[in-house]
Amino acid sequence: MSKINTVIFDMDGTVLNTLDDLTTSVNYTMEKFGFPQRTLDEYRRAFGSGIRRAIELTVPEGTSQEVIDEMVPVFKEHYDVHCLDKTGPYVGIIELMRELKKRGYKMAIVSNKIDSAVKELNQKFFSEVIEVAIGEQDGIKRKPAPDMVVKAMDELGSSAEEAVYIGDSEVDFATAKNSSLPCISVLWGFRDKAYLEEIGANIFAKEPSDVLEILSNWN
Repeated sequence: MSKINTVIFDMDGTVLNTLDDLTTSVNYTMEKFGFPQRTLDEYRRAFGSGIRRAIELTVPEGTSQEVIDEMVPVFKEHYDVHCLDKTGPYVGIIELMRELKKRGYKMAIVSNKIDSAVKELNQKFFSEVIEVAIGEQDGIKRKPAPDMVVKAMDELGSSAEEAVYIGDSEVDFATAKNSSLPCISVLWGFRDKAYLEEIGANIFAKEPSDVLEILSNWN
């Protein structure tokens, strides 16, 4: 294995605890359309493949795609205003990123979240350490397709042989596999270890500092 010098992070459930604000905005959207609201834990299992998929998984059975088409922009408008109400980095994430930068690692964030929100949140919390932040946008396939990761590596001047992917979900594990990257699955996010093991994950970080130990062992 080549020396790892690039770390690509997922955003929601990996570097930022966004669950409360996502839940609030989806429930706002549900209420607008006369649908029942869901709990935070119900949404926890739905997030990971972008907001449209989360809505599809949580609206009442039989809801048409046309209605879902109408719901997505309602969510986006609300979330753009409220995406910073309760969101913040997980404990230890900033320290991890600072140490990685100190050691010379290049870093990026790739997310199925709306690109404008990804860039706003990155600017708010990680601008001192993260060089590239890419979200859902026209002309680039969403995760688990490798396109976002490839774009991030291109912008960083890195190759797959030099990079590792860090995420919290089955989408992240598949993204890493499709991008030919090793995957570190974090255990503080939206999925638990038992579920991650079921889908094939086998490298785990219980807390952010574990990432440093894993990378040190590889390098």
